[in-house]
Amino acid sequence: MDDFDYKLDHSLFPLVRKIIKPKILELGVQKGRSTKKFLEICERNEGKLFSIDIDDCSNISEDKSWVFLKTRDDNFEFIKSKIKEKIDVLFIDTIHEAKHVEKLLYGYYPILKKNGYIFIDDISHLPYLKTKKRNNFYCEINNKETFEILLSIYSANTDNFDLSFSFISSGLAIIEKKNDNELSNHNKIHSRDLSSKNILRKLWRKVKKD
Repeated sequence: MDDFDYKLDHSLFPLVRKIIKPKILELGVQKGRSTKKFLEICERNEGKLFSIDIDDCSNISEDKSWVFLKTRDDNFEFIKSKIKEKIDVLFIDTIHEAKHVEKLLYGYYPILKKNGYIFIDDISHLPYLKTKKRNNFYCEINNKETFEILLSIYSANTDNFDLSFSFISSGLAIIEKKNDNELSNHNKIHSRDLSSKNILRKLWRKVKKD
């Protein structure tokens, strides 16, 4: 079992398996690894899976519980017209760029049921640091920016959803919807890292150490 499968088996599928008759929206199919596992759950729990990809992945399965749509993940009106009801699970695993993840989160949040889950893949930059085996500039920066924008959105919506993270492999964000309120807009978190008070604190610690 590779890191991706282990991550999902450890942090995602145990939560989804508890849902009876789940309606699942999967953004990103590729080879169908997550798709096939979602379909196993749908078969066991009488669920329905809608999968989206810009490439034709329709040969992954012939399961009657599966609907594949060859389209962009942000083709909101088209996709919503095919689903026609609220969903229990949203899995985001397409373009791993912060602004795109933000667009998808705000775009699909209204059709997520209360107590439903949103899972966002690739939120950890740690495996892609220059000193690590996977050393990759694009993944490092984009995963870090995605992590930070999720914190920013959560900071403006702590009453609306719970947020947790798995840092297995490239990471996974787990959002659980607490109510049917609309998501509030967010602003960049302004920390006090560069405040004069913190600079003085660091200088004082250095003086004491020396």
